[in-house]
Amino acid sequence: MAFPYPASLDEVERLASAVLPADVRDFVAGGALSEHVLRRNRTALDAVTVTPRILTGAPPVAARSRLLGTPAAMPVAVAPMAYQRLLHPDGEAAAAAAARDAGVPYVVSTMSSTPWEQIARTGADVWFQLYWTSDAQARHLVRQAERHGCQALVLTVDVPIMARRLRDVRNAFTLPNGVRAVLLDEGWEGEPSEAHQRTRGSAPARHTAGTFHPGLTADHVRRIRGWSDLPLVVKGVLDPDDARTAVRAGADAVVVSNHGGRQFGAAPAACTRLAAVAEAVGGRCSVLFDSGVRGGIDILRALALGADGVFVGRPVLWGLALGGREGVAHVLSLLQEELTEMLLLSGCRTCERARELTVEALAQ
Repeated sequence: MAFPYPASLDEVERLASAVLPADVRDFVAGGALSEHVLRRNRTALDAVTVTPRILTGAPPVAARSRLLGTPAAMPVAVAPMAYQRLLHPDGEAAAAAAARDAGVPYVVSTMSSTPWEQIARTGADVWFQLYWTSDAQARHLVRQAERHGCQALVLTVDVPIMARRLRDVRNAFTLPNGVRAVLLDEGWEGEPSEAHQRTRGSAPARHTAGTFHPGLTADHVRRIRGWSDLPLVVKGVLDPDDARTAVRAGADAVVVSNHGGRQFGAAPAACTRLAAVAEAVGGRCSVLFDSGVRGGIDILRALALGADGVFVGRPVLWGLALGGREGVAHVLSLLQEELTEMLLLSGCRTCERARELTVEALAQ
């Protein structure tokens, strides 16, 4: 069947949702508890207005950027997301190849369902996202990432456990036997993990509860800094003081994120914390943003609020489900087209100029 080339990311999501099994669709789309934070992310972004500039002679517009010193076609990286072979048999390899073609970094998740070798063969600019398990395994994973040409490390700090996600609980969501966290399960001989055992509740949540370190501190950031010279990103920051702590511990960047509304059920919308975090770090590290980016206008909003770039998550998964590598490529192409248009309409030649735009958050 020919790929439909939807006109927007919302349409990509709608079409992908129609072809996925209901439990997989809910695993991707769902948020924590009553999903107030998930909805709050979108509402808050929609409430951010950006005042365009005129008489700037903006064309030609260039969306090119640099993320942690690496050239990128736009200030976007594909966010780390687990188990991408749930969405398409080619999983992470297809998404990474599309990111390579689009000229943006691809962040490999600790919970990748595709081995490093297959991802590295795509030639993508890869970063590695680390969930801390044990000290020994964390160091091993960092070494593996370096060995496979990883260009940055991303420590996720907002998942001491996987939060209660009611869609997964109701569905008794379980991974199919052909999908597993291969980077954690090296030497796996076919016995199903807890994430594959169907009982009450979410099987992946039970699995991660016994796997992830529940009490990360600044010392864990310092340990990674001691293990590797790669740029180090701390993901899951909402409080300005936490951003300062991360910088003092050795972070080269922080990601302002509430995990896409999938973790703490009373968290603020991530975009409402972005300006405060950017001000707190005062240029001592890069500031990235995720949680709710659904188009080029959201990238512009994030830049105007103080971000150097964004992570894009769920839209990539919807594209993967709809068309594999071609679907992800289409999602990234839409983002670049939309961002270029937004830069032009706002009177900005470059992404750097977008950070000078005036923003206001409307009453919600």
